[in-house]
Amino acid sequence: MSVQQPAWKVPDPIAAEPVLKIYNSLTRTKDILRRIMTDYFGYDVHFVMNVTDIDDKIILRARQNHLLENFRAQTKLLSAELVDQVLSAWRTHVREKVGKGLPEAERPREGEEESAWPRLAGLVQDKAWKQECLKRDEKFDMYFSSATRALAAVHTAQSRLDKGDTGVDAAQQVIDDSKDIVAPALDFQLSATVTDPAISRSLAAFWEGQFFKDMARLRVRDPDTVTRVTEYVPEIVAFVERIVKNGFGYEAEGSVYFDTRAFDNADGHDYAKLEPWSKGNRDLLEDGEGALSKKSGSRSASDFALWKASRPGEPSWPSPWGQGRPGWHIECSVMASAVLGDNMDIHSGGIDLAFPHHDNEMAQSEAYHNCGSWVNYFIHTGHLHIEGLKMSKSLKNFITIDEILEKYTARQLRLAFLTQLWNAKVDFSESLMTGEVRGLELTINNFFTVVKALVNQAHAEFTKSDGHHHYEAAESELTINFYESQSKFRAALCDSFNTPAALDVLRDLISKTNVYINSRGKNLNVGVVENSARWIGQMLRMFGLGEGENQEIGWGQEGQEGGTINREEILMPYLRQLSSFRDGVRRLAIEKSESSLKNMLALCDKLRDVDLIPLGVALDDQEGKHYGKALVKLVPPADLIKVRDDKRAQAEAKAAKKAAAAEAERLKRQQKLEKGRVPPEEYFKPPNVAEGTYSSWDDSGLPLTGGDGKELSKNQTKKAQKDWTSQKKLHEEYIAWKKQTE
Repeated sequence: MSVQQPAWKVPDPIAAEPVLKIYNSLTRTKDILRRIMTDYFGYDVHFVMNVTDIDDKIILRARQNHLLENFRAQTKLLSAELVDQVLSAWRTHVREKVGKGLPEAERPREGEEESAWPRLAGLVQDKAWKQECLKRDEKFDMYFSSATRALAAVHTAQSRLDKGDTGVDAAQQVIDDSKDIVAPALDFQLSATVTDPAISRSLAAFWEGQFFKDMARLRVRDPDTVTRVTEYVPEIVAFVERIVKNGFGYEAEGSVYFDTRAFDNADGHDYAKLEPWSKGNRDLLEDGEGALSKKSGSRSASDFALWKASRPGEPSWPSPWGQGRPGWHIECSVMASAVLGDNMDIHSGGIDLAFPHHDNEMAQSEAYHNCGSWVNYFIHTGHLHIEGLKMSKSLKNFITIDEILEKYTARQLRLAFLTQLWNAKVDFSESLMTGEVRGLELTINNFFTVVKALVNQAHAEFTKSDGHHHYEAAESELTINFYESQSKFRAALCDSFNTPAALDVLRDLISKTNVYINSRGKNLNVGVVENSARWIGQMLRMFGLGEGENQEIGWGQEGQEGGTINREEILMPYLRQLSSFRDGVRRLAIEKSESSLKNMLALCDKLRDVDLIPLGVALDDQEGKHYGKALVKLVPPADLIKVRDDKRAQAEAKAAKKAAAAEAERLKRQQKLEKGRVPPEEYFKPPNVAEGTYSSWDDSGLPLTGGDGKELSKNQTKKAQKDWTSQKKLHEEYIAWKKQTE
């Protein structure tokens, strides 16, 4: 019988492993979630980005821009006709745009716009009145501001006309200052003349390019696949045809609509899964169809366009129903289906797109594929708020990437997103950026700086064992904290990507590691500290806060650029300082003067306090076990220069305060000495006292009688003797001081 191993007991798990849960709610940054899924959880993610390069808003904006540019180029003269044209557009704007937010009684009728404006301009200064207008129309402030600018431009133009200034600059100035109201007026008159599809496509292409440039600056990873609507029009036509064939679409006046009632009544289908309570919301339904849409042929208010018959001034493509263009909702369904098939795991987008856009996407896709579930999870992007107010381009309340990167780094922006829950709105504010974000960044920077210096020092000073293992209770406690932090970090990310909680875990581990470093002194176990620091850096890079090797200590680099490293450019500044220091030490050693030792120490201080600071090198003199050896740190030069300049300013302020105190003391003593200039024999005589104060004195100058000839009282005589004695002492000090200064 052969010898066999005993049965092996399968170990029981210490604790249940957390499972990733995603809640269908709000999120703001898809790139961070994508990185967590791929770089932390290890999912294979195929990220598809759809680019809408043809829809009502793009058509309208491109057409208006085109008409405005042509109008500006063709206008060579400031004339009364031009001013009247702008003024007419202004009147229409006041009635139709500004008027939407005004109380019924304040809405000017045609012909009353100019006479009503001064009163409106006064009322708008009342915050409560203005707030009520914004409740009626959230774009009221934008429309009112546009009207104010345009009217001011008209008045300026009229003044220039009166002075005979009719040049092209004056003409273009009034157009530029009133473009927000002139462009819609031109579009109303001339929209049918714009027929080239390239006009709208070029606008979309320009902003697509700008978008990807900005994403690169923010270190947002490129999508795996980019799809554009104009590249998928034949597929869209075929997609719509099948929906009609399956009984969920119908043609009306050259357009094709999705039959929401037929879909909702069909077995296995439900319309508006995401927001069933919004089914009858006419405002949302109309907004979802676009500003250029007319639904005169639809059977129900909930039915939406799959294919739109094009009108003059709109791009068009051939279809079985005539010339037309894709509806807005259909594009994502077609392009996503073309790449991902009849089902996708995660669909993301803005929370404002949940209904009707995403609900319509799901309905038409499930109608096409004859399936009950086209998307497994929806992750919606929350609105960005600036100082508590929703950021909106249409409201002109927004910050561009260029503007934000002038004040903050890409890392700081990403940290700001990470500090907030993804199922809440993004609240971007100065207090957040200058407070929590910069404070957290500084804490992490200081931690990495110290740990890297300790690790480099330990590697440079590798020695034999000192007979102690340096793994005692403190090291064991920090190691346990490290493992617990890893578990808590995973649990936080499994809890619907709770990045604020995950950051708190990293912050807490940094704090505990710092306490350990500060308490262990010469018994510090660098390896235990290094393990925590490397993992923290790896997690920060996973969040996209830096790039680099997985195991390096620190954030990593701001960005990885290709190309070879210029060793001379990097090393020469340091080598020059090293060579200069060596030259100074050799010179002093050769001189062998009595002050050589003192001068060598001064040279060392200069290297530390002057020469290495612009290079970002800090040398910290150490005590104890490492006495006589400096701890080398790499720190941003600007930080070192600021610390040095602050210390210098404090020292100068202290010296100035000391000098001021000394000067005050000198003046005080000089005043006292000047008082002793008068001999005691003359102290009680004019002009040192008022004429007639005393009438007789003894030989030493003490007064005997007052001005009235009467003998002084005992108290008066006693006081005079005391004052005479004090003056004698002061006079003697004055005589001695004069001899010293002569």
